[in-house]
Amino acid sequence: MNDFVIADPGKCIGCRTCEVACVMAHQKDQSLEKLTVENFSPRLRVVKTAKVTTPIQCHQCEDAPCAKACAAQAIVQQDRSVQVIQGRCIGCKACLMACPYGAMDLVLTAAPAQGESKVVALKCDLCRKQDGGPSCIKVCPTKALYEVCGSKMVEQMHNRRKRAALGVMSSR
Repeated sequence: MNDFVIADPGKCIGCRTCEVACVMAHQKDQSLEKLTVENFSPRLRVVKTAKVTTPIQCHQCEDAPCAKACAAQAIVQQDRSVQVIQGRCIGCKACLMACPYGAMDLVLTAAPAQGESKVVALKCDLCRKQDGGPSCIKVCPTKALYEVCGSKMVEQMHNRRKRAALGVMSSR
């Protein structure tokens, strides 16, 4: 089972610190001077409405609709998560349309071979290439974000079933 990050909207204050941490964690040269409005592309987005404020990010679906929709096989299950291989992405937007959570984004990036720009898919990658797990979780001042480990969730479900079975046995 895939790992994923979940948000508690009751704790989120809409500060967008998670978005900034995400961008900084994925910025190649890590300098603030190079950060512009044009290249500020977080892999999660804080959504604010009259009733709720919460980050929206990839749910790391087991049967990922975005991966099924991708004609270029640029979206794959890897390392207990759903990952975008941007080098394969053709920018067709099928993943964007398929994602039920609106967690996919498109960004303009430099194509290394041609020296031109191209549009590619972007989504939460659980900071798999960074040490210490997702950057958004580390910086959230209200601890509204936390990671759920898929293998631990399976273990918890097993234990709940066991407790339920024992409860049935003790009521007889």
